[in-house]
Amino acid sequence: MNEPIRDRLVTLRRTLHRHPEPAWREFYTTARVVEELRAIGVDELAVGPDAYDPADRMAVPDADLEPWISRARELGADPALLDRMTGGNTGAVAVLECGDGPAVGLRVDIDALFIEESTDTGHDPAAEGFRSEVEGTMHACGHDVHMTWGLAVLEAIKESDFAGRLVVFFQPAEETSGGGCPMAKSAFAADLDYLLAVHVGLDHPTGEVVAGIEKPLAMCHVDATIHGRSAHAGKAPEEGANAMHAMGTAIENTYGIPRHSDGMTRVNIGRAEAGTASNVIAERAHMEAEARGETTELMEYMKDRLARTINSAATMHDCQADVEVVSESPRSDSDPELQALVSEVAEGVPGTERVLPAADFGASEDATFLMNRVQRDGGLATYLIVGTDHPDSHHTPKFDVDEASLTHGVDVLSETILELERQHPVAHANTDSVASAANTDTDSVDAGRGA
Repeated sequence: MNEPIRDRLVTLRRTLHRHPEPAWREFYTTARVVEELRAIGVDELAVGPDAYDPADRMAVPDADLEPWISRARELGADPALLDRMTGGNTGAVAVLECGDGPAVGLRVDIDALFIEESTDTGHDPAAEGFRSEVEGTMHACGHDVHMTWGLAVLEAIKESDFAGRLVVFFQPAEETSGGGCPMAKSAFAADLDYLLAVHVGLDHPTGEVVAGIEKPLAMCHVDATIHGRSAHAGKAPEEGANAMHAMGTAIENTYGIPRHSDGMTRVNIGRAEAGTASNVIAERAHMEAEARGETTELMEYMKDRLARTINSAATMHDCQADVEVVSESPRSDSDPELQALVSEVAEGVPGTERVLPAADFGASEDATFLMNRVQRDGGLATYLIVGTDHPDSHHTPKFDVDEASLTHGVDVLSETILELERQHPVAHANTDSVASAANTDTDSVDAGRGA
């Protein structure tokens, strides 16, 4: 632990990769991050409920958290930290106070996915001994890299002559869009002049940097349960109300929802289950769905029609539906002024082969809650991408990264933060650009809590 993070980026990333934990279960992960933060010596460190209001969380699991807490305890996690994270209040915020200057935020995510990692000998984590040790769970999106960047950047800035305030958000539950809202509502997000959010890869190769994404899709996760009435399928089918039939109608009709002329929309039912036996009319069916839109308003359009479609299908088959929006995230675009600065910095960082000022995102991210908060308060935000050669797509069992991108990402982020101090304040091209970038969505942060 006394060895600088900069000298053990690969080791740290691989340690985090071996111990993936899904949304709101990142107990060992948080404890490991806090251990590193304490060694760095930050000026303020908040964990779990000290970092945000637990009531603002979304997509909090109903399942028992004890197995995940027990595993973290067995791995040597600080018992006091585990007590503080009771109820799944994971994640942390670290602050460096370095004198007068800009307040800069950096957001990295910490959760993993429910994916069984490949055991193929051609998969480097399996071949080199750092494959996931948690059955059915994997860092298949690079969040292990993101955490490593966040810690190494904190260390680098502390050792530099930076003057200002650096706030690093180690955000839980990105994959379920559950953690961005509470982080954005917290006091730590107040009065930030600049916010950097970052992702590795996303089909951009090692040496490529995207200074800011455009057109992230606003998104919502929706759970629906259809309640019917059981009956004997052979003897008295007319006495039942078939929840499975209603679910089938809902699925078919969902894909018939009209798209919108104002922009891109998406809808999908990704998981469905119903029934107990071949001779029983199903009395219950459950679906997990999502809706997305090029703007927050278009997402709301798809969300409303998805709920209406499910309810109508249930009514048609004499059933009832409970539709719950589990989580959601708004759209927020990167600010061109900050994109320009990141481009300028990245061009001069060793290892950079190509800089793209902007790229369409096409997916969704709950970092947009933090971006919107900063932009609404008059600051600038960007979501940048540091490329990596990955042998398979994100969210697949063989996802991995080129570890050369570890050093490259630390350098791009650290130099950007130092340059923000040198150029502070980064002038707005015009006052309308911030409102436009925030998608004029002044209620987006508050809207998430009631989802």
